Amino acid sequence: MSSAMYERMRVNPKFQELVSRRGRFAWTLAFVVLAMFYGFVMVVAFNPAALGQPVAEGSMLTVGVAVELFMFIFFWTLTAVYVKRANSEFDALTQEIVKEAWKENK
Repeated sequence: MSSAMYERMRVNPKFQELVSRRGRFAWTLAFVVLAMFYGFVMVVAFNPAALGQPVAEGSMLTVGVAVELFMFIFFWTLTAVYVKRANSEFDALTQEIVKEAWKENK
């Protein structure tokens, strides 16, 4: 592709929409992940006894392990949500932008 074609893609309003939507979505997910992770670290630092409590009476599973397992699964789920949205919505917009740039190029 030529630099002129890249420039046409960059000025396309759909490209601006793609960058904006993808950026907002990525930053939202990043904020959720960071808040949960650093929240967990803060609890470990300032109230570790809360995480050492058993989930149920006589249980070997502690609250800390249960929360960390939940976070692990939740982070993988968020990754899957991002990939699904990227493969459908974001890729579709990207294809539209490329097609329009090719049409203008001819």
